[in-house]
Amino acid sequence: MTSPADPPDGAGTGGPRLRLLAVTACPTGIAHTYMAAEKLVQAAQALGHEMKVETQGSIGAENVLSDNDVIQADGIIVAADKDVDLSRFAGKRVLSVGVAEGIHHPERLIERVRSAPVHGGGGTGRGAGGGPALGAPADGPGGGDGKQRGVGYKALMNGVSYMIPFVVVGGLLIAVSLALGGHAQPDGGLVIPEGSFWKHVNDIGVIGFTLMVPILSGYIAYAIGDRPALVPGMIGGWIANTGALYDSESGAGFIGAIVTGFLAGYLVVWIKKVEVPRFVRPIMPVIVIPIVATSALGLFFIYVIGKPIAWVFEHLTDWLGGLTGTSAALLGVILGLMIAFDMGGPVNKTAFLFGAGLVSRNPEIMGMCAAAIPVPPLGQGLATLLRRKLFSEQERETGLAALFMGFFGITEGAIPFAAARPARVIPANMVGGAVAGAIAGLAAVTDSVPHGGPIVAVLGAVGGVPMFFVAIAVGAAATALTTVTLMSVGSGAVREGTLASAPAAPTEPAPGVGGVLSGCLTEATVRQRLVADGKEAAIREMAELLAATGKVTNTDALVATALAREALGTTGLGEEIAIPHAKTDAVSAPVVGFARSTEGVEWGAPDGTRARLIFMIAVPEAAAGDVHLRILALLSRRLMDPGFRARLLAAPDTGAIMRVLGEIQ
Repeated sequence: MTSPADPPDGAGTGGPRLRLLAVTACPTGIAHTYMAAEKLVQAAQALGHEMKVETQGSIGAENVLSDNDVIQADGIIVAADKDVDLSRFAGKRVLSVGVAEGIHHPERLIERVRSAPVHGGGGTGRGAGGGPALGAPADGPGGGDGKQRGVGYKALMNGVSYMIPFVVVGGLLIAVSLALGGHAQPDGGLVIPEGSFWKHVNDIGVIGFTLMVPILSGYIAYAIGDRPALVPGMIGGWIANTGALYDSESGAGFIGAIVTGFLAGYLVVWIKKVEVPRFVRPIMPVIVIPIVATSALGLFFIYVIGKPIAWVFEHLTDWLGGLTGTSAALLGVILGLMIAFDMGGPVNKTAFLFGAGLVSRNPEIMGMCAAAIPVPPLGQGLATLLRRKLFSEQERETGLAALFMGFFGITEGAIPFAAARPARVIPANMVGGAVAGAIAGLAAVTDSVPHGGPIVAVLGAVGGVPMFFVAIAVGAAATALTTVTLMSVGSGAVREGTLASAPAAPTEPAPGVGGVLSGCLTEATVRQRLVADGKEAAIREMAELLAATGKVTNTDALVATALAREALGTTGLGEEIAIPHAKTDAVSAPVVGFARSTEGVEWGAPDGTRARLIFMIAVPEAAAGDVHLRILALLSRRLMDPGFRARLLAAPDTGAIMRVLGEIQ
């Protein structure tokens, strides 16, 4: 993914045009990966830089960065929640953050990468490494972006990311074989005849399920101890899942695999530190370390910790199996809240792994999870159909895609909506998830495969299909209704940053007559002639112009934020254009102003021209990640047209100015 044609050098940045690279990756490789890539490209385009993004998604790496790309790069952004090889970026400035930062703060990352630490190379790096950019503020413990993850989190997510394809393949093959080759039994179950074609398909699916636990353990270990840890991690995971090795009926399952993964990883790290003779060093990673670590870990698990872990797991399973009625409903509420909270993030994965680990012994748990999994995307998609005017055209198209993803049990389909207005969408998703989980728990819905959504019922893996669909339908309806209600209160669609075509306030001109950029810029925020003759005075005059809309709660704070942004680098684009902007809670909703200066204002533009066309953008902090970039991108692209600039300068009155500005699409 590469940014398209860009504004002139230094546009919007006050510095030279940069050649930037990025790598995005999330544990599932479905939604976060591609959303972060899109946001980074949009931000680079708006700021006048070149950007190429390599996505490490579920179908593999795409748009792979070449050696030539790396040689020419001025900086690399790694937005990932899984293990990423950084060794190829040796000698380059590398900024490593979580994938969510790429979605929510792409502009900030582009600013920070210019002074990020130089990566030293020397093997496999970690996506959360690299530390904070030099000179950048430390927003959280330990500096950096405040959202960086520890080694433990990264290792766990790395294991989950490699395990998920085995879960999906195994689960869906089992579901298909049961649906098409299963024979109904008097007790309501399905049995596939031995030796049949569908029995072989089922066996392949079972192999996928069998492998998923050692894969989880192996890649947790790999993320910590690198390649020598892979073998002890995988064998340790197999041991954890094979209860017969330590006299357990069910084994330790995925809980044991997580334990063996971390033990193997840190054991290998410790062995690597042991000083050995020079002649032994070449065989350490391929013979000595794997053999010693595998033997030690395997025997330790069998003789020391295997039975206690299995005992806890079995008693937890028995306790959950005894939940009925209101107790089962409460468990469904908890799982539904977790599933819907971060839509593919660690909380969601915790609930999913819990249900998946018990799928063979207590399928009711997975039934609750399966009902909650599709609710966020289905609910948000339904909301775009119920109240179309609250959403932009792009969001309505995303809503259709969300409905499709919801059918196939991909919770990440709701992420674009949550990223735009988290304070409204996330609670709405959680309401629907809790409702769906509770209904499924009360009705004792079962799911025999670790997957969710209507697709598993269509394929025959669900017991209690009518109530399963009722749970999903009621949950999705609850999410949709809660979403549109919260968005309708206080004109939420505009306040939280979406450029949706929300109804204009009574005091503002009607859209199409006095409103462009979805009502963010109106006749009330246009001034034909700017009086100020200096940058600071011009910013204050523009802030007072915006204040006339009633959307500015503190003019002085708005001015201070805009000036602080100028201190980082001029917002003079050249071509007689300046776009000062501020992200601050001194405004209650996104607002844009425009003014013309007859003599021009010195703005420090790279081409030396004085600014005659001045736009000021002010958005609340909560809306900064989405609206800010959209407006910057729209203005930057349109203002590069000399004819558009000429018409804007020549417009004789406010009405004519608004008609020219109406060309911005």
